[in-house]
Amino acid sequence: MLAPPRTVIRREAGMYAMEQALRRRGFDRIAGADEAGRGACAGPLVVAACSLPPGRRGEVPGLADSKLLTPASRDRVYDEVIARASAYAVVVVDTPDVDHRGVHAANIDGMRRAVGLLDPEPQYVLTDGFRVDGFCAPALAVPKGDRVVACIAAASVLAKVTRDRLMVELHEAWPQYDFARHKGYITAEHTAALAEHGACEIHRSSFINVSTLKGSQRHVSIAVSDDVQLEGVLAE
Repeated sequence: MLAPPRTVIRREAGMYAMEQALRRRGFDRIAGADEAGRGACAGPLVVAACSLPPGRRGEVPGLADSKLLTPASRDRVYDEVIARASAYAVVVVDTPDVDHRGVHAANIDGMRRAVGLLDPEPQYVLTDGFRVDGFCAPALAVPKGDRVVACIAAASVLAKVTRDRLMVELHEAWPQYDFARHKGYITAEHTAALAEHGACEIHRSSFINVSTLKGSQRHVSIAVSDDVQLEGVLAE
């Protein structure tokens, strides 16, 4: 029996090529999922899922990996994604849940929840970097997906902007840490504030720089991703 034909998507084909290839295979509703805050030692983990419609309606002006955009550009792209998406959902995982589950498990659960909230539900799901099982549809992990797949990039912008806005609100409660500036990530200024003030309730005890201050022996959660050139293979 012959194996099904492969579809190879090359990086230079552009951000919409993966979704176009899937639609040619009969998958009309395609969702991307991504998170923000995985590497932060304070604040929530935010996970988003997004489906973009086919054609020009689904081509988001200025869309790119959220980490490559300026804050002002992210806000503009965020508004465009909200206006153009055929479905989107954002899930906020708070600090106690991240500490209880661990970052990776909380991230996977958040992706399942975000995708599960999409209406209409997707026929195919694309995730950034690592495989996630348990979706309502077949799924594919795409290395550097937030840079090369439009719906994943859209999800990354939704997650990043949502989380940044939450961290600005949390700054009002704990201004001594300057969360509005570093958004809970480990910087020299954040480290100095931790040394001076200790950890607050939104700091993640599962990170070693925080657990040391809290007298905990729990170990740091580390996210590792391979820098792999994209050649996505879609199998029927």
